[in-house]
Formats: sequence, structure tokens, C-alpha cells
Amino acid sequence: MERDFHYYATYCAALIAGYEHEEALELCWSACFVDFCSKTILKRIKAPLSAATTQFQMELLDMRTDVIGLQEITRIWSSFHFLPKDLYAEVKGGKKYRSKYRLLCGPDGDLLKDTVELAKGHDLVTLGMTMHVIADTWTHMYFIGTPSYVFNSANYHFYEMIPDGKGGFEEKHISFRHNPGVPDDPSKFFYTATPPSIGENSIMNLGHGRASHLPDYSYARYRYMPPWAGYEEIYKDNPSDFFKAFCQMIYAMKYYRGEIAEFRTGVYDFNAVKPWEQEIHTILERRQIDAGEDWKALGEKLSGRSIPPFKIEPFAQEYIDAGSAADNTRIGLFTRASLAQKSMVTNKIFKSGNLLAGYSVDYEENGLKGIKDYFRLLEKQTEERNGQAKGGGEKND
Repeated sequence: MERDFHYYATYCAALIAGYEHEEALELCWSACFVDFCSKTILKRIKAPLSAATTQFQMELLDMRTDVIGLQEITRIWSSFHFLPKDLYAEVKGGKKYRSKYRLLCGPDGDLLKDTVELAKGHDLVTLGMTMHVIADTWTHMYFIGTPSYVFNSANYHFYEMIPDGKGGFEEKHISFRHNPGVPDDPSKFFYTATPPSIGENSIMNLGHGRASHLPDYSYARYRYMPPWAGYEEIYKDNPSDFFKAFCQMIYAMKYYRGEIAEFRTGVYDFNAVKPWEQEIHTILERRQIDAGEDWKALGEKLSGRSIPPFKIEPFAQEYIDAGSAADNTRIGLFTRASLAQKSMVTNKIFKSGNLLAGYSVDYEENGLKGIKDYFRLLEKQTEERNGQAKGGGEKND
């Protein structure tokens, strides 16, 4: 998904879920920042580098694709953008194939439930990050968060399905271009993708780069034949999936607020959006690569307030100026949440017998071993537990 959904649509979902304007702004800022929190930014403000939730193209080009480098890539992309649906999926094939197959992104898996429950009881910044993860499980379905030709490649057989106005669809062949300076042109069915590479672990085969931004565009319906599916056709209906993502986000936010006792996968709050359902479907179906203005207009109609554009610099400066109190700033809270999410997902992948995200240390059993950035997370968790013990509260993570 792009900024239009992660920022403006998340704002709309938060309002429908019962949050106030300022709360919704905090939520959607965090949801959007997931796509910008790279080591480049973290290094500049002297924040924990292990809290990175994305990697920019220039950073990826400098990444090693040996075992260690691939594990670092997998920890980031599988934790925040391509959350695995079933780490224990049964599939025929060798160990390497099975390990990657089990990283296939998809909605309503056990890790999604774990992600939502991990956010419960924490700040709105943590909840906003969770909204990003929920949304991406729908749009990034059938891709994996580690380089792979078998699982992430796209070939000549790629067709967009255009509504014909009569209840059917007209097929249009998609042409992929490889010049990053050339924007997508939906009117001509030209989309810019990463260059083809048959190297299984080539960085060009990370996520949905070979399929361009089609998974991120809400209007897109397409079919293609990935190698992992035995070259059987996969059909993707983005308008339907984006709508389910939107309704699931509302449901998760209501759970966070305490209106729902238990978060269950496969549940979407369709009733909450009924007054705006047609308007939302209209936004999702419109053939445009940036629906930000449409979502912004809906959000401002819902709240009666102006939605400021997404900005990073004011909060980066706030973090720098805060000094020893930086952990309590918005980016400070974000880094704590990202470390917790990455640690949880990596641990789940490791415990499933899959080493693609590297080894995971159970700190409570084995003590302080591993990356020093996580010490902050451990200290914070210890403070929370001590506070709950004194107050008689329950443990939330």
C-alpha cells in the first residue's frame, strides 16, 4: 500500500472506530512512518538502528546477500510488510522451498493475531504500526519478505482486469518497464518494476518489486502465474481486499479500545462502515495511482477538521532535542514498538524451525544476549511489568 491508504485511509478508519481527531492523526502518522523508518533516518537522529522498519533502494543495493544479509532483510520485510500467514504450512518440496513457502504473506494468520495482541495496552503509536501490518497482509498477499525468484517473480503472463460496465471484465496485458525514473501509466498499462533476475536471492526479487506497485493500487484486479504456484494462475482483487483490510483495521482498533474482549481473525467490521460504504468503494475502484485526495476529503468530512500532510522532520527534531527523554517522543515510542514487533515475529519464525530470519534469543530464559538495541526494549518491558505488579494489573505483552 501507498501513503494514500496508510495515512489518509487509516485516519478515516480510526475516526469510524471511535477515535478523536488528534488520536487519529497519531495513529495514521505511525502507520505511514513504517514505510520511511530506515537506517538512514535512524542514523541521522542517533536512534536504535535495529528499529528500522524498511530499507530504501540505495540501502538495499548496498546489502550483502549472504546468509547474514538475507536474514536482516527478512527480519524487516517479514515483520512489517509481508507478515507470514502460516509458518507451519504443509507443502511438498525440499527444506529450502518449504522454508520460503511458509513465509508467504497473507491475511488472518496466527501472526496477525499475535501482532494485534502485542499492541494491546500500549500507546497509539504502537497501534498505528499495527494498522500498517494489517493492511499489508491483504495487499502483499502471495509475496514473501525475502528475496526469491521462485516466490516473487512476475513474467509476461500478467493481465489487468478492467470492469466493462456490463458486470464483466476486459483483459489488458500489462507491460513492465525497468527505468525507475519513469512513472507508472495505468492508462497505457505500463508499470515500472525491478529488472528481471533469475538469481534466487537477487535483491531484485524482494517482495513485489517484480510486479511493480500493482499490489499497492486499490483499483487493480490482475492475474498472473508465479512459479511457486506451479504456474497456475493467481487472481488478485484489490478493491475487495482493500475494503476488508479497512474493516479489519476498524475491528482491531475497537479491540484495542476494549470494546471487544477477544481479537479473532476472519472478522471485519462491515457494519461500522455502512454509512460510507458506497463512497469508500468509489474511492477504491477509481483508476488512480494516488487516492490521497479522495481519502483526505472523506476524512475531513468525517471529522470536520483539516488533516495536515504527513511529515517526518518535526518529529525527528523532537527526538534529537529530547536527549535522555527521547524514548518518550513519538519516534522513541515508534522504535520501541518496532523492536517489539520485529523480536516477536523473528522469534516465531525461528521457533517454527525456519532460519531465514536468523536465530532468536529468548531473553527471559537466556539473559541479555544479542543486539544491544534490544536492551531498551527489555528495560521498558521490565518497567511495565513492575508497574503492573504494584498496581495489580494484568500483563498485556
